[in-house]
Amino acid sequence: MDVPEEKIMADEFEVGMRMHRALGPGLFEFVYEEIFCHEMRKLGHEVKRQVDVAIEWDGLVFEKAFRIDVLVDDLVVCEMKSRAENKTVDFSQCKTHVVVSNKRLGAVMNFGLPLFKDGFKRVANGIPD
Repeated sequence: MDVPEEKIMADEFEVGMRMHRALGPGLFEFVYEEIFCHEMRKLGHEVKRQVDVAIEWDGLVFEKAFRIDVLVDDLVVCEMKSRAENKTVDFSQCKTHVVVSNKRLGAVMNFGLPLFKDGFKRVANGIPD
């Protein structure tokens, strides 16, 4: 079975690796986010930045309950970070964003570490890890 989210995830990892090799750690998060979106668009992906997501709870509606950093092809959530360490809360937040927005896959992309692969983590919701 062909899973479109897996192709997106592969492209995200490759773009992130190329960016990190060229730029290294230490820039502001928004710089990595903007370059990432530019590069993903060049690969033919539809990319949205800073997407407000509404939730409803027992008749209460929160129009801006949270914000997705980057949404690729309306399928994959990306949480962008630029920190010198990975934080468990980042992965928990991404998992919540993936589940509540009814997506099947997400990723935390932390550009602040010496090696990009150490800052990249898949977050699955209905797709095997």
